[in-house]
Amino acid sequence: MPRIRTKVQVMFFDTDCGGVVSNIAYLRFVETARTLLAEELGLALAEMAQTQRYPVVVRTEIDYRRAAKLGDRLVIEGWLDELERAKFWCAFRIIRPKDNVLIVECRQSLALIETPAAKLLRLPREWEKYRKPGVDARSRLPDTHVRGTG
Repeated sequence: MPRIRTKVQVMFFDTDCGGVVSNIAYLRFVETARTLLAEELGLALAEMAQTQRYPVVVRTEIDYRRAAKLGDRLVIEGWLDELERAKFWCAFRIIRPKDNVLIVECRQSLALIETPAAKLLRLPREWEKYRKPGVDARSRLPDTHVRGTG
């Protein structure tokens, strides 16, 4: 399955007045990772603009495990988690490497549409190689990290 890994440092505009990362900033980190993952899947930004075919978020599930703070350096990992007939799931986790603490776990369901009519498209045939035969479609995040205690 395609995977990406990117890094970010928490900036002033990512935080509230207490220096804690706001919920919307985590979603922006996921958005960046999802865009990089889309490129790995063959959905380059320039090509999407030309073909008018885009992945759109249908559902977001997010669990905030620990708080990140101003100045923290974070790693965002993302991967294609599940394929359905007309939609797909991507999974993400945000980790603070200095203490190996899991900050956020997230899954997003997406569909491909063609604009301007918002026509729902089938997933590309090339993606069939990513389908998990005989595996429960709702696989969860791999548990390869160390959970923090506070």
